[in-house]
Amino acid sequence: MNTSLPTIVTTAEMQAIEGAMFTAGFPVPALMEKVGQRLSNFLQREFPRAQYPRVGVLAGPGHNGGDALVVARELWHRGYGVTVWQPFERLKPLTADHARYARFLGLPFVETVASLQAVDLVVDGLFGFGLERELTGELAGAIAQINGWRQPRVSIDVPSGLHSDTGAVLGTAIQADRTLCLGLWKRGLLVEEAQPWVGQGVLIPFDIPPAIIREVLGTTPRRYCLDASCWQELPLRRSPITHKYRQGQLLLIGGSAQFGGSILLSALAARCTGVGMSVVAVPESLKPLVLARVPEAIVVGCPETAAGAIAHLPASVDLNRFSAIACGPGLTPEAVPVVETVLKAGRSLVLDADALNILARLTPWPLPSSTILTPHYGEFRRLFPDLVAGGGDRLDQVTAAARRTNAVVVLKGARTAIASPTGDLWINPQSTPALARGGSGDVLTGLIGGLLAQQETLSAACGGVWWHAQAAIQAERAQTSLGVSPEELIAHLLPTLRTALTTGI
Repeated sequence: MNTSLPTIVTTAEMQAIEGAMFTAGFPVPALMEKVGQRLSNFLQREFPRAQYPRVGVLAGPGHNGGDALVVARELWHRGYGVTVWQPFERLKPLTADHARYARFLGLPFVETVASLQAVDLVVDGLFGFGLERELTGELAGAIAQINGWRQPRVSIDVPSGLHSDTGAVLGTAIQADRTLCLGLWKRGLLVEEAQPWVGQGVLIPFDIPPAIIREVLGTTPRRYCLDASCWQELPLRRSPITHKYRQGQLLLIGGSAQFGGSILLSALAARCTGVGMSVVAVPESLKPLVLARVPEAIVVGCPETAAGAIAHLPASVDLNRFSAIACGPGLTPEAVPVVETVLKAGRSLVLDADALNILARLTPWPLPSSTILTPHYGEFRRLFPDLVAGGGDRLDQVTAAARRTNAVVVLKGARTAIASPTGDLWINPQSTPALARGGSGDVLTGLIGGLLAQQETLSAACGGVWWHAQAAIQAERAQTSLGVSPEELIAHLLPTLRTALTTGI
């Protein structure tokens, strides 16, 4: 798996990394100038002066406030009307220098935050990473006013009032539309519960030497943020003399009288991965439905229970022939023998939906290697009730679950997290609430299953999660958040991939 992805750090780790840069000779004022210039360039590009001529800057007492004052100065020089609110008397020396120079240039400083209500854009630089105390009193009241305004809010590094490790709101916090994270991703920005305050996260790098990151983080388990390099993880290269049996063979197992369409969605998504052969095992009564929609698949009708679930896999299905098995969508909790069978197969597995609910009753830890579990949080809670009850946030919990199970655990949500048995963690920073509808997870199961039949476990999980989310984002742009049905999502998988390969997004 690609380990050149952006790194996620805690507050202590970021402080150590910056400290190592300063010790190596990089001056603090030079870093502030560099960061301020990159922030200003981003703001000028994304919020052009013609549309956002008036900018209000919230400047804190520390280096985050200094960054904000550099931004204020640069936007002022570029023709924006900039107004600064700095409700603090005691400032760090470097921040005080920037404030003094901004006043010399003629930038207006106002006494009350209400004076900024008429601006077109708010830039939040009150507090950066490392804030521990709660924001109360007049400052909390001012933040409440700002959050009630309609103009966009952009936070520098971390929304003021948000804990940079846990994502917890410290009394109150700026509700940013965008958060411009500096250098490396801060862990708290990627905690799911923080998303209403973070908005869209954007990484603004400032050229941290990789040697310093390695020196500070050492060999401890690493945390990474998925990005567009995930397209490179997909199995796109093929030999000119390959054939279908060399491109992976996938077995999809699921469906029931109650949930007839789930496994069909998985099969349609798997088709988009270019997997060489697909076999779909469903209850006998569903066989015509699947054949009609996925005619290239081998569809196996299985004996059914009285309730219409798969009773067991027929003897004709030789599990040893498959590169990967994806099991669970539409299965129903009744199909315990099916899950027990696939666990013994020694194949690469993707387990989702009712396969996970059955697994929660079996708890056969550790699982076979090359297993991927894809729970949403409700399924995760049933699988690991003690981890949920034991405290910690979802990132802690999914990391512990992967260690326990020996599986790659994909915890689905607004910020899907992927944990490996070694303790490493990958987080997808881009998604859309348009995925919050039935069938979206079945699409992901088929996507990861098709990839897993062709490549190693982590690449399949990370590539599938990224592709799934990017297709949803594209579908939302075309159909609005109300129109991203599972079939629309599937319809956008290959066009999204084609656009990425063409434009490099």
